[in-house]
Amino acid sequence: MPTRRHFLKSAAAATALAHPLSASIVRPFLQAAAKSGDTTSVKQPNTWDHYRDSLAGPWEAWHGDEIATWEKVTLPHCFNHYDACDPDTPYYRGQGWYRTSIPNTLPPNNGRVLLHFEGAGQTTTVWINSQLIGTHVGGYDEFVFDITDALTAPPIKGSIKQADNTVALTVLTDNSRDLERSPSDLSDFSLYGGLYRKVHLVNVPAISIESVHITPAVALGLSGKQPRASIKIATHLYNPAQIKGNAKLTIDILDPVTKKSDRHIKVWQLETGVAEVSLDLEHTPHLWSPASPHLYTCTVTLDPPDNADSSMTERFGLKHTEWVPNGPFKLNGERLLLNGTQRHMDHASYAAAQPEDLLREEFTLMKAMGVNFVRLAHYQQTKFVLDLCDELGILVWEESTWCREGIGDAQWQAQTKQAFTNLINQHYNHPSILIWGLGNEDDWPNEYPSVDKTAIRKFMQEMHDLAHSLDPTRVTGFRRCDFAADIPDVYSPSIWAGWYSGLYTEYQKSLESWRTKIPHLIHIEWGADSHARRHAEDLYAHIPHIATGQGTAETGLAYRDAGGPPRISRDGDWSETYACDLFDWHLKTQETLDWFTGSAQWIFKDFTTPLRAENPVPRINQKGVLERDLTQKESYFVFQSYWTDEKSAPMVRIYGHTWPVRWGKPNESRTVRVYSNCPSAELFLNGKSLGVKKRNSQDFPCAGLRWETPFTAGKNHLKVVATSSTGKTVTDEIDFIYQTALWSKPTQLKLAQTNLTATTNTVEATLHDDAGNLCLDSRIPVRFSLAGPGILHDNLGTSSGSRLVQLYNGRAQITYTHANGPNTIAVTTQGITTASLTLS
Repeated sequence: MPTRRHFLKSAAAATALAHPLSASIVRPFLQAAAKSGDTTSVKQPNTWDHYRDSLAGPWEAWHGDEIATWEKVTLPHCFNHYDACDPDTPYYRGQGWYRTSIPNTLPPNNGRVLLHFEGAGQTTTVWINSQLIGTHVGGYDEFVFDITDALTAPPIKGSIKQADNTVALTVLTDNSRDLERSPSDLSDFSLYGGLYRKVHLVNVPAISIESVHITPAVALGLSGKQPRASIKIATHLYNPAQIKGNAKLTIDILDPVTKKSDRHIKVWQLETGVAEVSLDLEHTPHLWSPASPHLYTCTVTLDPPDNADSSMTERFGLKHTEWVPNGPFKLNGERLLLNGTQRHMDHASYAAAQPEDLLREEFTLMKAMGVNFVRLAHYQQTKFVLDLCDELGILVWEESTWCREGIGDAQWQAQTKQAFTNLINQHYNHPSILIWGLGNEDDWPNEYPSVDKTAIRKFMQEMHDLAHSLDPTRVTGFRRCDFAADIPDVYSPSIWAGWYSGLYTEYQKSLESWRTKIPHLIHIEWGADSHARRHAEDLYAHIPHIATGQGTAETGLAYRDAGGPPRISRDGDWSETYACDLFDWHLKTQETLDWFTGSAQWIFKDFTTPLRAENPVPRINQKGVLERDLTQKESYFVFQSYWTDEKSAPMVRIYGHTWPVRWGKPNESRTVRVYSNCPSAELFLNGKSLGVKKRNSQDFPCAGLRWETPFTAGKNHLKVVATSSTGKTVTDEIDFIYQTALWSKPTQLKLAQTNLTATTNTVEATLHDDAGNLCLDSRIPVRFSLAGPGILHDNLGTSSGSRLVQLYNGRAQITYTHANGPNTIAVTTQGITTASLTLS
């Protein structure tokens, strides 16, 4: 029986012999199949058997349930979809096997059969029947295997019998720890496993277009008027040696506004396999921008003698970029402040296999928040994500997998560079791409094999040069590696004012201290963790003294919840209230700096991490303005109030939609916070006007839209009416209880049903003192459990979807599928009697 080491070593050899196909070769066939529904050339084998554990190879994979018990899954599928944020056990790292049957029919006229992966984690090995096809190392770039010759391989001896005209396809995905594969295991995100992106089986002609790279150039006229544009088109062919004589290449450029097409026909002798042509666009170009993301279409058609046509269609955009030294960023001749955020490929219930409808919903929310720039951390994301950015008008920093690691051996260096090469080649045509990120935090304490500054500088320079050799039209970027800050074109230091060190009032000073050190400064990663549904009345009363004047960088292991000097990340309350203030201060500062290029807040949506098991939601980085399931936190609306246009999209939000009980003394003045992009707003408490406030972004907090007022003990109702400069009004309303009773030591937990549907129950646990008063400042952790036929909705990585969670203002919620009960749900915490509730 071959060992894992044996078959992986053999796979590496097989990969070395395989044709290094560009993944884009399959695109025209995927596009045609999507439009017509024709599955003649493209099949998407979605139904698979899956087994999460180790096997010795495909022989064991196809010998039935006496060796392994398989489950039916559909792709995309991440085998960490449930355990990624399990509060009790770290997520699984190891082998995940997939098997299915595919047709062994060969295409006509010496065509080829390709197996295309949009990405799989983290090392992928493929067999057809008993024949090893190859191995791909890396979890995020697309890759292709030519399996044509293997379709006639002999079946696996003694295996499950295949249906007629089919062969056995076996795929091993492995996310085991691997020091010589990037990203490193010190990365602050989960290195997921599985076939978590699509897999396609594609028939291609013997001679076809393998890739098309479109390089636009835009020249601005005086004052940015009357721009002119040209494009260079490089067409790479598959099997060009089989072309006899000349070939005709037809290029059609479709204008996104006029919908008119310009046709260009060229004839080449194609011995090299690469055809290049430069074209001037005769009309005034329609430039791509966040406000007007115009997308041109280029279709290249190959008509070699005695062969069926092969074509490829790619979208592209025309834009002009300028990075002013020590100054702002300009797009198409005008200053554009980069209002950015960041994201991981991660979602509740799906992990890395987030469906496309949820991706579209996420990016639509991003655009509605006013985002015009996103950093895709810390690896290549799917073509669908880049398509969304192209269409919505969101500029992109896309990044290599080099994260929190020193310089490994030759194998590591080759894999990291190859993944970066694939990233650039595969996403080259996307007009949204602005920056190629070389890596992240490669000065991390204790990184493998060491923090060798000379070696890191050398490798970073090689990555920088590689990026420019592949794409000389775009800049490179890097975040947090100060001893190599001079190498990338654009650099971001670590500035975490008010979170990992210092106070947020030191933010501008930190920016200005870096402005003169490097020619092109951008601020990537800033923000605060916030436990959704946790809010604060006396926000700064319990924060310890934080040292100032010592910088605002994240240093050492400041993210941990112990050790080091006082800091908000360790000693603060992790409330949404504090996060809103921190964001508010940063945003009001940024909009006053006319030299500032922009920033990307960390992060748009909460995500899993193995390094933060102690967080209020265990193993979740909670710095998102959305929860992991796209539920909006209050901070989302802070950004929206700064970044959106009040004339076209007026908005208003009363802070506290998830704050059902506020507290204080009778007649004590309390703050009502309102976030709006409108010039003015009027607030009403229990039907009575509290007056009109004018918005002034520099009047902190809430841009002046805050009211001090006492509440009535018991029920209260707030309503705000905001008026735009065009006279349009928008409103928002909330209800809440005002508790005046003080609480003492918590002594009892209570459970109550809060919502019942046909299939689910939602229950809320609350913490009380002996007198029954809610303990509204409590943050203790509680644990939910369920007995009965129901299914607990846990491990979602959200404030209401974790069986172990810190209370938010003395309460916590969870939902379960009741499955026609009865079910008994219980909640426990240390030192207090368990509470339970039985529901049918």
